[in-house]
Amino acid sequence: MSVTVERLAGYGERDFDADLARWFPDRSLVTLSNQIRPVAPFLERLPGDAAAALEGFDRKVRSGTLPRVLDVSDDSYGFEFAANECDILDSDYETALTDDDVWSIGFDGGGNYYVVLTNGQVAVWFHEEQVIEADTRFDNLDVFLYAIVRYEAVRAGVLNRADVEADLLALGQPGIDHPDTGLLAYLPR
Repeated sequence: MSVTVERLAGYGERDFDADLARWFPDRSLVTLSNQIRPVAPFLERLPGDAAAALEGFDRKVRSGTLPRVLDVSDDSYGFEFAANECDILDSDYETALTDDDVWSIGFDGGGNYYVVLTNGQVAVWFHEEQVIEADTRFDNLDVFLYAIVRYEAVRAGVLNRADVEADLLALGQPGIDHPDTGLLAYLPR
């Protein structure tokens, strides 16, 4: 059975933990201070399935049960762009967004943030241009989590690119398959 966006609905609650345990059993766990702003106001702005996915992810992050497969820290989770004098421009490079329009879920390892948008998509906020680029998007958090855990498993050497590439490409996500900015662009052949 091929992987589809529809079949990944609920992945974060259903299969994410099992994949993390299988491929990252010895990773240290994410621990945050109590100073992270509450996610509840942002959840109210999301469609129902997107809110449920982020609420479940938030619960894992705050409980200290999430292994470090994504750079989640006090500096990246729930990051307050305005308080840190950072602008957020939408992909048109003109439309200004605010902290109410995005929820940061972690770093990408290069100073950029993965953010959930109010339409439920996940995208990368590029720090150099302070913009959310269109070519980095994932349809939703479940698709993003499915992709990022496999991406990190390849980078860690517990999976080969060939083990995951067909399934990742089948999802048709620019955040995966864009030749310059997609996750596959950063994996060795």
